[in-house]
Amino acid sequence: MELCESVQRGLQQLADPSVFITSCYRELLEVSYRSLLSSQADPGVLDQAELKQVERIALKQSHTAATTFILEAVKLNADKSTISSCLEELTFSAERIDIFYEAHQKHKKKLERLLASIGRCPPHINDVSWRLQYHVKNNQVDKVNEPFYCIALNTENEGSPEDINFTCTVEQLQDLVGKLKDAAKCVEKASQM
Repeated sequence: MELCESVQRGLQQLADPSVFITSCYRELLEVSYRSLLSSQADPGVLDQAELKQVERIALKQSHTAATTFILEAVKLNADKSTISSCLEELTFSAERIDIFYEAHQKHKKKLERLLASIGRCPPHINDVSWRLQYHVKNNQVDKVNEPFYCIALNTENEGSPEDINFTCTVEQLQDLVGKLKDAAKCVEKASQM
């Protein structure tokens, strides 16, 4: 697994028994899995009694690193040897690796279902409607007299219709049209091969 430097630093802090004693380590792993699996963000997720003795910055860095590592491991469907070798490189002890893998196995299926529910397919565009409007004045009551387009994309994602609305200037619309033409050419070339 390739991990960025900040994630590696956060995991190295998590591996250090002088920063996270074993009970804090276990609690941080549980908190990390809970925060990934909860449907709503909890601002007090790190306010557990077990974690009060850990320095706040180290706690946040390690939490971010742990959640990143967990998601990467689930995404890659990493087995025990992959997880172990990666954590060993980051100076984790055998005991801490076992604790991590135990927690990972406990929550892995739920995280796989959650990641699968996000979806892989962008919505299919069924129709486009647009209208031209003008900004006459801005909020400081200055004359602007600038045209802009209101675009409405009628899309369908897994059978359910959804409208995507946005506004853009003439230049932005020209850029969008150019990119769509480039994409159409690429698809056409790919289909001719």
